[in-house]
Amino acid sequence: MARPLSDDRRNTIILAATELIAERGLGTSTADIAKHAGISNGSVFTYFETKTDLFNAIYCELKEELIETVLAAIPGDQDEKSQLRCFWSARTQWGVANPGKRKVLAQLHVSDKITDASRRAATVSATPILNLIGQVAMQGTLRAAPRGYVIELVEGMAGTTMDFMIVNPAMAKEASKAGFDALWRMLA
Repeated sequence: MARPLSDDRRNTIILAATELIAERGLGTSTADIAKHAGISNGSVFTYFETKTDLFNAIYCELKEELIETVLAAIPGDQDEKSQLRCFWSARTQWGVANPGKRKVLAQLHVSDKITDASRRAATVSATPILNLIGQVAMQGTLRAAPRGYVIELVEGMAGTTMDFMIVNPAMAKEASKAGFDALWRMLA
């Protein structure tokens, strides 16, 4: 009888892979990931059939962590501007607090290794956030723009703001506010 798989070991592999991808990029070998995790290379493939499967698991977990963080920060009983401000604050704070995870997520976002199923799962989880952005955008100059394009613009602005906040921590609060103000003017 096969021994059951350990959630702790699976999480250790994902953590090791995330750390190494942040440091070295998507070309990181599974042998290096296994070594960093303190396990045999074969153990990686016990938990993830392929390196692509590992990448998709990392993508899904990081997206879910980010989405849960942002959703928890958005109050349902406030106006759209207040909700969007809470989204923006939580989104940028998560990125600044987790620069390695943010870097890995950005690499995986543009990778052809991420399956449509993984992307759809993240989109479904993010539906309340995407709806909020879409509702606000329907009021402004981007109302006729494709929703996906609007989302990418928001992510681009968030990325630029987070980069500035990380390099200039003394100005982080001011940069986040300025970024939100620009976002609001762009969308509303």
